[in-house]
Amino acid sequence: MRSVLVIVLWVVANAALGVEEKTLYVYNWSEYLPEAVLEQFEQETGIKVVYSTFDSNEAMYAKLRLVDEKNSYDIAVPSTYYVSKMRRERLLAPIDKSKLTNFKHLDPKLINRPFDEGNQYSVPYLWGSTGIAINTTKVKPDTVTRWADLWDPKFKDRLLLTNDMREVFHLGLRILGYSGNETDPKHIEAAYEKLKTLMPNVRVFNSEAPRMPYLEGETDAGMIWNGEAYQAKQENAAIDYIYPAEGVALWMDNLVIPKNARHVAEAHVFIDFLLRPEIAKTISEEIGYASPNLAAVASLDEATRTNRTVYPSEEDLSNAEFQTDVGEAITVYEKYWELLKAGRE
Repeated sequence: MRSVLVIVLWVVANAALGVEEKTLYVYNWSEYLPEAVLEQFEQETGIKVVYSTFDSNEAMYAKLRLVDEKNSYDIAVPSTYYVSKMRRERLLAPIDKSKLTNFKHLDPKLINRPFDEGNQYSVPYLWGSTGIAINTTKVKPDTVTRWADLWDPKFKDRLLLTNDMREVFHLGLRILGYSGNETDPKHIEAAYEKLKTLMPNVRVFNSEAPRMPYLEGETDAGMIWNGEAYQAKQENAAIDYIYPAEGVALWMDNLVIPKNARHVAEAHVFIDFLLRPEIAKTISEEIGYASPNLAAVASLDEATRTNRTVYPSEEDLSNAEFQTDVGEAITVYEKYWELLKAGRE
């Protein structure tokens, strides 16, 4: 009875003093962090995680620009080119790497990149590629080896594209022989014109869970993130991932702290937790994306470490291109993206 009374008095006293429960507001991609990892973090630290999701960098960026300090997020997970953009627009708080004891495990090739030299504002989380998925019960594997093959009339109303402006334009630009990071308005317009001719084949845009239309039989081929392809194949062995000859889009998603975050100390604790090798290993194995954590990769089970969908070979990446910030040209992409989507309505 005494112990119960003490606990009650402690709770009442804290409430009276306005002691705030330790909370962390996380804004991440859909299905991009195992629930068990969140539960372990909460149990170990006593920090409650309030978890929200987005399905595109554009949606994440728009939301972070709109929220005020009272409703701010403490962690967000933008791709590389949005880290550069958000850093330039002063939307990010600096990261204190002295509080990240596990930063040392990160691959030197994936840190100190041009989009954030010195990792002053971002920490690598996962990296991967955007390529082609096919259902081999409907599509012969040797008939789809290039992005250009998706224009085949046999795919009328059977394709999926990710709901991601830069990735879709990467497809159109690479087919025309341009960089996926093109900034010339004429080349971006040419990609738009090319993509317009693909629209009769497109059944759905999906970036929330792009594996699902393949698993449910709604689509036979199209774009997909490699981790989603990995997860899809666990459920249906007929789903294959293809590295198109023109080159996949490579990306890396990063942990950042928005400038108006209210729980900066807790955000650092969370980032360091995710950098722990055993935690990074669990994340990579469960959701099928490549970890930038060398200690985690070394401890992966052989099936994951040798799976080329997750960890591609040099040959797979021979024509790959990392997405980078396109600066002011982003407005040109946005213009033609809106026209492309509107043309389907």
